[in-house]
Amino acid sequence: MKVGLQISSFTWPGGPEAIGPTLARIVRQADDVGFDSIWVMDHFFQIRGNGRSEEPMLEGMTTLGFMAAHSSRARLGLMVGGVHYRHPGLWVKATTTLDVLSGGRAWLGIGAAWNAEESRALAFPFPPLGIRFELLEETLLIARAMFEGERGSEGTFRGRHYEAERLLNSPQSISRPRVPIMVGGGGERKTLRLVAQYADACNVFGRPEAIARKYAILDAHCAVVGRDPNEIERSTLQDVRLAVGGSGGGETADQVVERFGDLADAGAEHVIVDLKGAHEPGRLERFGSAVLPQLGAL
Repeated sequence: MKVGLQISSFTWPGGPEAIGPTLARIVRQADDVGFDSIWVMDHFFQIRGNGRSEEPMLEGMTTLGFMAAHSSRARLGLMVGGVHYRHPGLWVKATTTLDVLSGGRAWLGIGAAWNAEESRALAFPFPPLGIRFELLEETLLIARAMFEGERGSEGTFRGRHYEAERLLNSPQSISRPRVPIMVGGGGERKTLRLVAQYADACNVFGRPEAIARKYAILDAHCAVVGRDPNEIERSTLQDVRLAVGGSGGGETADQVVERFGDLADAGAEHVIVDLKGAHEPGRLERFGSAVLPQLGAL
């Protein structure tokens, strides 16, 4: 099992001046202790369930570039990008830039998005869901074309929403045959169909029985389009509050391992952990020493 870390909050002691140094420390520690991937959300406001909308939130692609400079091994990506935030060419160029500057460690994480509040607040167009799925499919088609070959296909694209005259991508990504593409979300009719057609990984939420159902539906979509389902990495995002020392509360390392074993039995190959309190002293080190070695054997 591969294990990733999602950094979903920047509400840390010290205010804005401390965000950069704290993030750099977290990323270095996560890289050093052995996380396979490190992710940030693609939001402009903090989301419900994590905190108040007024809490600090960093723009995702800029943050990944900063993270690349403070890591050397883990892959880096958005969990996941909102398709309407950037046009397809910018998605590919920004992700390729991250891949080149990180030495081939980028993910393209993307989805149909959901947060109408921040889009309307900041004047981002927020098309209806059906349109966002159309934008997502066209973006995936353009991305695959631009990632192919030495400098992309250099062909054209004519879709319902986008027209591109020359799909040039120079420099080309270091990741081959392309930067891996993760489509986030568990929608059974549209999202998982797009995964089967275009993506290298999916990401779904929930308990083991829920994710097992989603993976089975993905297998069915793969059968329809004639794709080997083993080509697609199955990932899931999970919250963890790890008990450290005598602080009380949270799961023990053994409880985390047991829970993740159930996820592996359900088909998860890459669990991305939203580790609560990752900025607190000792928490990442504890996860790296007591949990990661056991998860690698699953």
